[in-house]
Amino acid sequence: MKPAEFEHHAVDSVEEAVGLLTELADDDVKVLAGGQSLVPLLALRLASVGHLVDVNGVTELATIADGDGLAIGATVRHRQVERSPEVAAANPLLAAAVRRIGHAAIRNRGTIGGTVAHADPAAELPAVLTLLDGSVEVRGTGGGRTIAAADLFDGYFTTTLEPEELLTAVHVPALPAGTGWAVQQFSRRSGDYGIVTVLATLALDGDGRISAARVAYAGVDAVPLRSPVAETALVGQTASAELWTAVGHDAAVVLEPASDLNGSAEYRRHLAATLTARALQQASERAGVRA
Repeated sequence: MKPAEFEHHAVDSVEEAVGLLTELADDDVKVLAGGQSLVPLLALRLASVGHLVDVNGVTELATIADGDGLAIGATVRHRQVERSPEVAAANPLLAAAVRRIGHAAIRNRGTIGGTVAHADPAAELPAVLTLLDGSVEVRGTGGGRTIAAADLFDGYFTTTLEPEELLTAVHVPALPAGTGWAVQQFSRRSGDYGIVTVLATLALDGDGRISAARVAYAGVDAVPLRSPVAETALVGQTASAELWTAVGHDAAVVLEPASDLNGSAEYRRHLAATLTARALQQASERAGVRA
């Protein structure tokens, strides 16, 4: 199939893009970046648009800055993040999560901003932002603003961006020195969407006790989730295989995932428990303690 007719607008500045989004707000306008989610929907006529605002020519959206954490422009490709030495040094968890996105051909075209704005609850990048208290930078007719990840994702494929706002950058904090991290995911085949993904970070003191912990999930709700159950249970405890198993179980039983063609709610909870234990084990090892 081919997409329904639409008008293509190639822009070379954020201001021009925002102007068109505002002007065409009543005419089914969408932003085109990598197109790895939008274009298949258009081609299959599962979605239609009157106008596409193509931001691939906006050079300010295609940079990676390493200062106070990472500031990644919206049109930076997944492959760039995957291969960036700056990203690997500042936040190896982010680089590892990006490697889980689809296949190489998809990562060559797909963009950081597009993935976050698409807000797929099974996607890796929204979960990374949720885990690490990341944020996004947006620009609209009223100027710019920053939206914390906790305030960005509002349901299945839904964000709190206004219709005329353009996501311009994603901010991901650097991992503190000595932090252990892990990305665990289960999918049917390599390159498929993760049915459940678990992300974790751990910091350990000199006695092997956990001084800080973060755990987040993708694929278990309408938005990516942090796990206060897991995080509270971990802090102050001594790293051990028994602890990982117990925390994985306790964190999973309170999840309320939906059942779909990829698995029942019960199956997703089982995956969450198993992957949580594995993620905590791996994060502990990377923090310097094998339990």
